[in-house]
Amino acid sequence: MITIVAIGDSTTAGTPGFRSPLEAPPKGSGNVESQYAHWLMTAHPDWRVLNRGVNGERSDQIRARFTRDAVQPGPDGVVIIAGVNDIYQGHDVEAVRSALEAMYAEARAANIPVVAGSIIPYNTASPEQNLRMHGVNDWIRSHAARSDGLVAFCDTRAAVAAPGQPDRLMSSPDDLHPSPDGYRLMASALEPVIRTVLAKAQALR
Repeated sequence: MITIVAIGDSTTAGTPGFRSPLEAPPKGSGNVESQYAHWLMTAHPDWRVLNRGVNGERSDQIRARFTRDAVQPGPDGVVIIAGVNDIYQGHDVEAVRSALEAMYAEARAANIPVVAGSIIPYNTASPEQNLRMHGVNDWIRSHAARSDGLVAFCDTRAAVAAPGQPDRLMSSPDDLHPSPDGYRLMASALEPVIRTVLAKAQALR
């Protein structure tokens, strides 16, 4: 059984339709289809995807629990999507970049390959907030491109965006988070990137 840790904020937890196992121990609660972890396991019954999302957390808060929730379980890979709450609360690109870089580095030091997802849109974002989100996402993309192939970029933002409207969700129950179908689309984007990075890690062992 391959174990993947999915760590992040509400868009990992599955808000608003689902509360993660960290939010509602021991197994979470709500509509299981409102989380990308569910859709990844549906596509890959041989994968165990641990939902370690917490609604409302900034990247520094996710970083603070990264060792416990992402490294100590000893997974085969980790998906990291963080930063939207930093932007929402007025923090700058550098704050997000610093926390993400630390998480990527810790995972790599533990020989855990990383899938680095982009911050997904929310419909109430201002032009300035969208500018900062794009700034973070551009940095994630370039950081992954400079890595050894074991930090792989996934454009989860593009996966859930409305056609022709890259800064709006294609489907949302609350204008802030994806619908279950949006979480399915996130999983569809993540799945091939996870497969690629796992294969790369296996080849290097």
